[in-house]
Amino acid sequence: MRCLDERSLKKGCKALAAADGHLRTVFAKYGTPPLWDREPGFVTLLQIILEQQVSLASAKACFDKLAMRLKRVTPKKLLTLSDAELKTVGFSRQKTSYARHLAESLVNKSIDLDDLSNRTDLEVKSELMRLKGVGEWTSDIYLLMVLLRPDVMPKGDIALHTAWHKLSGETRPSSDEFLAIAERWRPRRSVAARLLWHYYLCERSGKRLAAKA
Repeated sequence: MRCLDERSLKKGCKALAAADGHLRTVFAKYGTPPLWDREPGFVTLLQIILEQQVSLASAKACFDKLAMRLKRVTPKKLLTLSDAELKTVGFSRQKTSYARHLAESLVNKSIDLDDLSNRTDLEVKSELMRLKGVGEWTSDIYLLMVLLRPDVMPKGDIALHTAWHKLSGETRPSSDEFLAIAERWRPRRSVAARLLWHYYLCERSGKRLAAKA
C-alpha cells in the first residue's frame, strides 16, 4: 500500500495550494503541516476511541492516568481492571465498554491489527467497524494517521468542518456536506485534512508560523 510520508506530504501541499485558493492561503501562511503519524496497534486505537467527542487534552489525561496505573498498557492488563477502576482514571461507561471489547477482541484474536496494513482502505474500515464503538470517524483516523493512507477524509470531524467554515466563509457544513466538498481534493484528501487541521490549530493558538519552503 502507498503511504504518505514527509516528502509526499510536502509535494501534496504544493499541488493542493496550486489548485485550491483556500488551501493556498493556509500553506502560504503556515507552511507544511505535521505528518501526525501514530504507531499502529492497540494503544493508538484505544487513544483514538478515547478522543471520540472530547478534547484531545481530556483524552490524553485519561490515557495518561491509565498508563500510570498499568505501567504498560496492553489488552491483557486493561482487562485486569474493573469498571470502577477504569472510571477512576476517566473512562465513561460507554468507553469502558468499547475498551473492553477492543481488548477482548485482541486477546481472543478475533481481530488482527497487524494485518491491516495489507488491506485496502475499505477492507480496513470494514474490519475496524466490527469493533464495538468504532465507527466511521475512528476508522478513518486510523487509516489517515496510523496507516498513512493518502486519500482519506475523516467523516464527522468537527475541527475540519470549523476550519473550512472559517477559511471559506461558507456555512459550517454537515458531515455529509463536507465529504462532498472534499471530493475536489482527491486523490490527496489526507493532505487536505492535515492542512485544515494545521490551520485550525494555528489559528486557535494565535501562532503565526513562518511558511516552510
